[in-house]
Amino acid sequence: MNDGPSCPTPLVDDELIELAHGGGGRRMQRLIETLFLPAFANPQLDARHDGAMFKVAGQRLAFTTDSYVVDPIFFPGGDIGTLAVNGTVNDLAMCGAKPLHLSAGLIIEEGLPTADLQRVVGSMQHAAEQAGATIVTGDTKVVDKGKGDRIFINTAGIGVCEHARDIGPQQIQPGDVIVLSGDLGRHAIAVLAARNDLGLEAEITSDCAPLAAPILDLLAAGLDMHCLRDLTRGGLASALVEVAEASGRDIALEESAIPVRDDVRGVCELLGFDPIYLANEGRFIAILSEAGAADALRILGRHSVSSGAKIIGRVETTTAGQVEMTSLIGGRRRVDMLSGEQLPRIC
Repeated sequence: MNDGPSCPTPLVDDELIELAHGGGGRRMQRLIETLFLPAFANPQLDARHDGAMFKVAGQRLAFTTDSYVVDPIFFPGGDIGTLAVNGTVNDLAMCGAKPLHLSAGLIIEEGLPTADLQRVVGSMQHAAEQAGATIVTGDTKVVDKGKGDRIFINTAGIGVCEHARDIGPQQIQPGDVIVLSGDLGRHAIAVLAARNDLGLEAEITSDCAPLAAPILDLLAAGLDMHCLRDLTRGGLASALVEVAEASGRDIALEESAIPVRDDVRGVCELLGFDPIYLANEGRFIAILSEAGAADALRILGRHSVSSGAKIIGRVETTTAGQVEMTSLIGGRRRVDMLSGEQLPRIC
């Protein structure tokens, strides 16, 4: 008899030290579930979505925040500024919200070259314009040299939901299909290559991009959309495990259907990484009824950021809250979160 997901065990001090040095995965989940969720418990937070949903004067709004500490701060396909805007815009999109306004908080280490700061700020403005959002407020702090790591950025965002759908893990149903918007792993490999000078034959660029446009098109089409998740820290695997555990539904994946570029796969095989755990900054999953799958693929195909969308799995009738994947050779294995992370400081 399977009693479903077990309650997380509390972290010990050594694990908290590992978290401070970039660990995450299952340990980070335990930290959230044993410390933050009980301390701040409320209906919005308990929904465990990418942002909080609430009403103001009859209007449904979404609100989210995230902090960005990527190393290095510049990488092929983007930088920490691009990342900070797109990451928050994408969390709003996963709530089904049109992004409106952002805040920006910058913690700058003394000695950061002005040219670098100008480049980051320019990237933030450009990314906000691309996403249709406006940076309307913020804060700047400077810390002593050696007390930071060049620059950290926090962004918060607010968006409007122009529909009445309730989107979240609890809404998924048996038979729903899982649509992945594109190939996996390019952001993580781009950052790794910039950090360690891997000497790749061809440069791999991050997939960092705003996702609101394809999401809003899916919603405008009236598809029976149940859940959305962007695949950032912990990648596809962690996102689906979170959805399975929150919903109590099992999810089945087909490894052969999951797109990974040959150059990314080659780096993964060389270094022992699993692409389904790599961070992405321009990829998402949509879980929706099978009847709308063909229309969803057609709509996503109109947008460059999601033109490679594919169906990679479905929601099962069983209720253990687990994810299983059929491998390329036909075997089945359980997919879980990593105890830590494959790579630190990716986003």
